[in-house]
Amino acid sequence: MQNNLHELHKIDPQEEDLLAEVLEGLGLPQKKLPSKLFYDQRGSELFDQICKLEEYYLTRTEMWIMNRYIDEISELIGENCLLIELGSGSSTKVRLLLNHLIDPVGYIPIDISSEHLVRSSDSLAMDYPRVKVIPVYADYTQPFDFPDISFDYSKMVVYYPGSSIGNFTPRYAARFICSIAKRSGKGSGLLIGIDLKKDRGTLEAAYNDKHGVTAAFNLNILERLNRELGADFNMSRWKHHAFYNDDEGRIEMHLVSVEDQRVNVNGARIKLRKDETILTEYSYKYTTEEFENLVSNSFELAKTWTDQDEKFSIQYLTAR
Repeated sequence: MQNNLHELHKIDPQEEDLLAEVLEGLGLPQKKLPSKLFYDQRGSELFDQICKLEEYYLTRTEMWIMNRYIDEISELIGENCLLIELGSGSSTKVRLLLNHLIDPVGYIPIDISSEHLVRSSDSLAMDYPRVKVIPVYADYTQPFDFPDISFDYSKMVVYYPGSSIGNFTPRYAARFICSIAKRSGKGSGLLIGIDLKKDRGTLEAAYNDKHGVTAAFNLNILERLNRELGADFNMSRWKHHAFYNDDEGRIEMHLVSVEDQRVNVNGARIKLRKDETILTEYSYKYTTEEFENLVSNSFELAKTWTDQDEKFSIQYLTAR
């Protein structure tokens, strides 16, 4: 193990709680499953593929902004920071920051896929020997404390890329952002990606790629339930469907039952009608002004960067 790599800090999601959450969601009039189920090992690999797709503008647009304005971003963050990444995945985006920040002292990747997390942390610790790497296996959407830090740093900066904040309802997103401010403290920073409102065609194409990778990503939730919770979903009886909901200002991803069927989940029997859907994810889109208002109770906007077509925004916020 690298000297700068700390042991994996585990805050294990409870299987019993997950089963209860799944059964509760499947018992609703609009059935739903938690989107955190996407990110097992297979799901994380599929998402990495999605990020490289032609239709999926989000990642390349976000990285264009980061590359274009990295000097400004680094100057705002300042030197000797402790960087915390929520939903770190393969930790590829954070490398640009670590390459340009002035003497960052620590990096805490937080992710729900332990296999992905261990591999990426090993690689980062080797490539950045002067940065202390402290991997945390946790569901960051649930309450938990950051690990105790035994070294000095100038300020804590939370990095939340990829517009993942859109997976929460606006009301929950505001509460979640507030919780970040409380945990990180006054004067801390939040560098966050926001997918902006735009034409329906661009939005829907991003979630319905022609190669079917997003469909496989969506269906992998059911395969995971089969493996981990004793379910018996038949993949041939389901299809992927994603669309933009104008009224709510969000993309919705659903799994559609192609026939009447009954499914067993750990002994519980779930009845589904033909064309009935399970909502697996929504992704809210914002204007820059809408998002600034959303977080105004807990953070003050320091700077906003967008691409030339205003498809995506990166914002740097300071905790009040």
